[in-house]
Amino acid sequence: MDTRLTGWQTLAYAQLQQPLSGILGDRSAKPFGLLDIYSVGDLLRLLPRRYLSGTELTDLSSLKPGEHVAVTAKVIKTQILAQRSANRRPGTGRLEAVLSDGQGRLQLTFFGKDHLLNWWEQQLHLGVSGVFIGKVGEFRGELQMTHPEFAMLDDAGRILGTSEDRARAVELAQAGLVGMYPASSKLPTWKIAECARLALTAFTADDPWPTWLLEKAEVVTLARAFEYVHRPDGMKQAEAGAYRLRFDEAMATQLTMAYRRHDASLNTATVRKRKEGGLLDALDARLPFKLTTEQSQIGEEIFADLAKERPMQRLLQGEVGSGKTLVALRAMLSVIDAGGQAVLLAPTEVLASQHFRTIKALLGDLCQGKMLGSSETATDVVLLTGSMSAVAKRNAMLRAASGEAGIIVGTHALLADKITFADLGMLVIDEQHRFGVEQRAILADKAPTKPHTLVLTATPIPRSVAMTIFGDLEVSTLHEIPAGRAAVDTVVVDSLLHPAWVDRAWVRVNEEVANGRQVYVVCPRIGMKESANGTGVEELASELRTGPLRNLRLDVLHGQLSNDAKEQAMTRFASGETDVLVTTTMVEVGLDVANATMMIIWDADRFGISQLHQLRGRIGRGKFPGVCLLVTQVPEGDQARSRLDAVAATRNGFELAELDLAQRREGDVLGAQQSGSRSALRLLKVLEHADLISKARTLAEMCVSQDPKCETPGFQDAIRAMQQLSDADWMERS
Repeated sequence: MDTRLTGWQTLAYAQLQQPLSGILGDRSAKPFGLLDIYSVGDLLRLLPRRYLSGTELTDLSSLKPGEHVAVTAKVIKTQILAQRSANRRPGTGRLEAVLSDGQGRLQLTFFGKDHLLNWWEQQLHLGVSGVFIGKVGEFRGELQMTHPEFAMLDDAGRILGTSEDRARAVELAQAGLVGMYPASSKLPTWKIAECARLALTAFTADDPWPTWLLEKAEVVTLARAFEYVHRPDGMKQAEAGAYRLRFDEAMATQLTMAYRRHDASLNTATVRKRKEGGLLDALDARLPFKLTTEQSQIGEEIFADLAKERPMQRLLQGEVGSGKTLVALRAMLSVIDAGGQAVLLAPTEVLASQHFRTIKALLGDLCQGKMLGSSETATDVVLLTGSMSAVAKRNAMLRAASGEAGIIVGTHALLADKITFADLGMLVIDEQHRFGVEQRAILADKAPTKPHTLVLTATPIPRSVAMTIFGDLEVSTLHEIPAGRAAVDTVVVDSLLHPAWVDRAWVRVNEEVANGRQVYVVCPRIGMKESANGTGVEELASELRTGPLRNLRLDVLHGQLSNDAKEQAMTRFASGETDVLVTTTMVEVGLDVANATMMIIWDADRFGISQLHQLRGRIGRGKFPGVCLLVTQVPEGDQARSRLDAVAATRNGFELAELDLAQRREGDVLGAQQSGSRSALRLLKVLEHADLISKARTLAEMCVSQDPKCETPGFQDAIRAMQQLSDADWMERS
């Protein structure tokens, strides 16, 4: 192989990056694309879902229709039957056999000529065991396989005499274990196993990790790991091989993060020490409430970071309504008191506008001044978004460039080349995963030195995820909900089983409005054109206007409205001019209306756990108790229904985040997985393998300590491979 064109530093990575078509041929490699497998390394890192021993009977009760499986079972019945068909050709029929594991049953069906039926009957005689590979179907309520590949076994699990083709399908049984791979009709498990064996011959390189790291990690070599995974002599080998492959994934992510942290430590930031008697003290003195203990503690952590020459890199995560914006504002004011400016970057105009209004409301006359860096004179706060008029944009940019504006709130419009700042000292990035590394670098380059950075997220993140996804940031967490926040009851409404409950819900909406409150009604889509099922915002709003809510002031909000229309709808609801807002998830973040006490989430089963929790966080933000109704037609026992029940059972976002993570791919938990992209976490489950991730983090720090310039070829390749996978956006969060 010509490795000169690969660009990899080690032979190991060069061989792993070989296209699969190079060893299998285009025709055989093509079906692997369905499994997101394109290279030799992709295939060798594909772990079997489970292993079967040649003498181990399969639990037939675990089989489900549609699965492609291999089962080991005994034959308890065999009979040849004539075809019941008017078109039956002479000398043809079918054979039926029944398999059992001692409790469950699986029926086999074969169609063919008489001589084949007789041969099958000889093979599948009463009491013999075998390995059967095929797709599980269902006929008249019973599980069955039609024309499975099979090979019969003796009492020791050895393959008895079979044709060459069938022997190939279960060849792994001779080694003691049969690996069950994620299969499809075009790519059965035996075919994957055969191709994996070919891929093994294509990997001949030495281990890419240095010997000292392998010893510290207590893992087998990579070549041995591949052999153990795909051709194990026993479960100990299979487990040791899988552990090494998971370690590699954990090590690559943690090594990338460790070098990012190291590189960041070499940057210099302007020291922004907290000053007494400035805007920060003025805000604290006028707050109508007392800061929570956590808000105060995290504030001190941030102030300590700002006083260092190393730029702050901190993530602030918190429960819905825990006061993240206030913590961020206090940090920004501290920077302004020290002579700098702060930028708050939000992913949408809705959220940017909300932040702008919230900051203006908290500061009052403190944000009406034009002088920067004075404790005696207020600063200015400006908003910059793409939909603003040219005149408004120009005015905002002039105030940012001159230093009149201490806080600049905006969207991607802040990334424009022509925008400059007088002295950018701090970046606050809300929902950071929606901004790429390059985009954040554009803003950072507008500062005289590296700006301090504070990242906000309203999605509670388990520690294991934070280590993996945000591994180059210090993490601060707000658990406490400020005093005065009202309770919110959440109820699942089964509209199919109890349609009267939906009628009662609309009555409750009228009662809430009669008491002077406001209500959200959330739909998963805008209109019927987006889905063949369910009701959209436009349809539901029309029904409500002429039906149960005809006497109320009702407004509509969704993404297809013009920016002016969206802003006007939000302004009307925030000011109390609207009683009911029928909307999409645009209100998930961005609207803070203390008077809103009720939310009805229509077709709630179409939302994820975290999204439901975020939506629910829009109510109960004042002193009045709230109620959230999750309307669904999904019956009890369905997984989607279990999500709703979980949300109804607790308001603890961290508990729900753990459950969300357990049910979904790690790459999807924070909304990072994009359509058609590849996840960087293939083998690691960040909850299940948290200890391994922690171990890799420690070892990664040792690697940086021993090789601060990252000159070790294996390190360079691991980071490069991880950066290639970061095109899926999950790592862009960090």
